[in-house]
Amino acid sequence: MVDKEFAVYIEDEDGNVILDQTMKSQANGFMDFWLPRDKTYQVKIEYDGKIAESEISTFEGDNTCITTMQLT
Repeated sequence: MVDKEFAVYIEDEDGNVILDQTMKSQANGFMDFWLPRDKTYQVKIEYDGKIAESEISTFEGDNTCITTMQLT
């Protein structure tokens, strides 16, 4: 989904809100998030009434490109 606006909410494992804003996808359909290392996050992305939720982490060896979140 290229150049679309999504509601993005990211919270860390302590319940701190890291990001709560509307973001636009890039020309390649991806969005970039720079998150502090060595933590676990709950991510929720919404678009047109559909939601994708996932837990991601930023520990050494974790994936830096998440492509498995699907809007349902």
